[in-house]
Amino acid sequence: MAKKEQLDPEAEALIKWCIEVEGFLVAGGATVAQAQEHIEEEVEWFTDLYYEGLSPEEAAKQALSD
Repeated sequence: MAKKEQLDPEAEALIKWCIEVEGFLVAGGATVAQAQEHIEEEVEWFTDLYYEGLSPEEAAKQALSD
């Protein structure tokens, strides 16, 4: 039986944050696929926003305004 790979707490927090951003992007009119694609394409930008302390909602608003 394979052990589940453990992420470090910081990586896990970033992933959870991105999932929340995805929800706000969908609420703003994007499809789930569009939201996921955008986050994947702009992962460095979203990571910067995370470390700058933006909330998921603030990050989604910035992404939707571009």
